[in-house]
Amino acid sequence: MQKPYRIKTISEFHQLRGLPKPEHPLISVVDYGSIIHSSDFNLTSWTLDFYSISLKRNSAVKMKYGQQEYDFDDGILFFMAPGQVFRIEIGNDRKPEHAGWILLVHPDFIWNSALAKNIRKYEYFDYSVNEALFLSEKEEVVLNDIVGNIRQEYHSNIDKFSQDIIISHITTLLNYAERFYHRQFITRKITNHKLLDRLEEILVEYFREGDLREKGLPSVQYVADLLNVSPKYLSGLLNVLTGQSTQQHIHDKLIEQAKEKLSTTDLPITAIAYELGFEHSQSFSKLFKSKTKLTPVEFRRSFT
Repeated sequence: MQKPYRIKTISEFHQLRGLPKPEHPLISVVDYGSIIHSSDFNLTSWTLDFYSISLKRNSAVKMKYGQQEYDFDDGILFFMAPGQVFRIEIGNDRKPEHAGWILLVHPDFIWNSALAKNIRKYEYFDYSVNEALFLSEKEEVVLNDIVGNIRQEYHSNIDKFSQDIIISHITTLLNYAERFYHRQFITRKITNHKLLDRLEEILVEYFREGDLREKGLPSVQYVADLLNVSPKYLSGLLNVLTGQSTQQHIHDKLIEQAKEKLSTTDLPITAIAYELGFEHSQSFSKLFKSKTKLTPVEFRRSFT
């Protein structure tokens, strides 16, 4: 497999995309209409050493991220952290129509700021492209205004206040994106509820098969892979819809199994813990009590 081409600087990104030299070496707002698409850009995968926040509309290209392909036929926003691999593919039968912008931010620009410490709390940087944020017209206007302010600030004379002001705008943009993702989780109910139903099916089937002593509990990554979503996206969605993380859903299904065994069999607690994949019964008892407010023994006694 060909190694992804690494773009180390924003200046190098500008050069590769046929853009003039950036006005600031560590931050840039690129208009998609000014990008020159080269066939060479189709030949390999890419990785950036800086953050990329992109709003794309009707760009007539496909973005390949991992094993997923995505068409940008609507106004959508997606985020990439340094080191993530992507590929841009321009269809031979499609003429690119550029609209939107890319905000490029090198980690050195936000170094030693509160944002540098907090930026990875925005979990959508770990979402896949197919989990992008679909923007309403009003939401798009809000973000366009913020990016316009960023562009204006670094286009004007840079002074001792500029960096802090720009970082403040970036933080505002990220907070709005978090709000809009929350809205998306709620408004796309049919799709999201189907995902919840499928999650339930996966967990029921996994526990039905047994062999937890050999397999252990299903991991968040295992469940997310079967659902074709990223782990961070799955947990974010579940937190909004149910108030629980993926791990908590897995534990709830485990507790259901434990309750069944405690109420319908005479197996010792240690044996039940072992069957459910716990090496030590104390760990099982601690989890059971945290979920039910009862110890396994107390729960069993309630049926006698």
